[in-house]
Amino acid sequence: MIGYLGYINIWKADELNKNAYNTKQDANMDKYIRGSILSSDGNVLAQTTVTDTGEEIREYPYANVFSHVIGYASNGKSGLEASANHDLLSSHASVLTQIQDEADQEKTMGDSVVVTLNAQLQSAAYEALGSYNGAIVAMEPDTGKILAMVSKPDFDPNSIEEIWDSVVTDSSSSVLLNRATQGLYPPGSTFKILTTLAYMRQEPSDFRKFQYDCTSKLTVEDVTINCYNNSVHGQEDLKSAFAHSCNTAFSTIGLELDNDEFHSLCEEFLFNKSLPTKLQHSTSRFELDGSSSYGEVMTTAIGQGNTLVTPLQMAMITSTVANGGIMMKPYYVDRIQTHDGNTVSRTKPSRYKRLMTTEEARTLSEYMQETVKSGTATALGWYDFTAAGKTGSAEYVSNGYEGTHSWFVGFSNVDNPDLVVAVIAEDGGTGSETAVPIAAQVFQAYYSIYGH
Repeated sequence: MIGYLGYINIWKADELNKNAYNTKQDANMDKYIRGSILSSDGNVLAQTTVTDTGEEIREYPYANVFSHVIGYASNGKSGLEASANHDLLSSHASVLTQIQDEADQEKTMGDSVVVTLNAQLQSAAYEALGSYNGAIVAMEPDTGKILAMVSKPDFDPNSIEEIWDSVVTDSSSSVLLNRATQGLYPPGSTFKILTTLAYMRQEPSDFRKFQYDCTSKLTVEDVTINCYNNSVHGQEDLKSAFAHSCNTAFSTIGLELDNDEFHSLCEEFLFNKSLPTKLQHSTSRFELDGSSSYGEVMTTAIGQGNTLVTPLQMAMITSTVANGGIMMKPYYVDRIQTHDGNTVSRTKPSRYKRLMTTEEARTLSEYMQETVKSGTATALGWYDFTAAGKTGSAEYVSNGYEGTHSWFVGFSNVDNPDLVVAVIAEDGGTGSETAVPIAAQVFQAYYSIYGH
């Protein structure tokens, strides 16, 4: 018992203090003024001002733009306001400063949290998503740094107390849900990245010999799969089937796979598991196994069926390809610093695991480049940067309504990838018509900010 108490108080104390469910965190409000949250480019995302009467007002200068990822600090807490609550209500100011504040009967200014999010890129992504509900995640594949994270519908955290009753009773829009990390969607054809990898591993000698004659339709027993818009792709190898997002070719591949091995591969990529991140997130779902029916096999292979995933996880999978097979742990807190700018602690990029070989990543990158060159993402081929990607048109049924979500996942500067972008636009139709142009705006904004 003594040993366990020592472990808790010494080794786990910091983790427990920072836990968003620790109700004792707010006891520091009597001693500290809640610290600021700053973007990587030096902009204030959240701050506390004190009126002449001593009232503390939490302000969010960017209003709706960062609403989900930064969150709010009244009516409960969400986003970074919740996860970094302990840091914001602590201070590493000098001892003299804290003694003087106490002597003056004044509160000490809490530490600041500097995030990896870039305010310019976040604003560009917010504008790019436009009027669509959905999400955008932009991250560095070799570090895991999240540079932008947008979710819509959104809200103004400055007005959270006024709008609270309306948003918590509106179950249809789920305004408070961060769709980037908590929204679960059928991945559509973006999932063909993993179907392709499964086929490569199960047929290492023959996957490059794959040939399929697409007539737009495939029927097995009572299940029929159609290529989108009844397109006839004709004779295809694996690369062209990937680039053209041929549903019938991939349903055929699905029928050839060992479903138990496929299930294991998907769980390696964290389906049905928690993601290696401190960001609050939903758990994805992959149900296919050796007992699944033909219909389940065929639809799962093309990213439909019962498979569900978050945009963050699709960004992580894509980053693994871009990073030569290594998945990094995503993060968006760069450092904690004192109110006057002295660094207290800094987050170092952390590797999760190598999930594919360099050769597997190179092959998938080659197929994703072909998608931009001659397939469903050719709209990305007209810019100064090179790109690789995969589109998706995820069909769903809700309360009798049939719709199609528009997906894109991909990366830029393919020889030495700079940025991964994952986009989902709810009811946006095909990935080509909606998600790809949105991603293009994000990539363009990135290079205008950071340079080529």
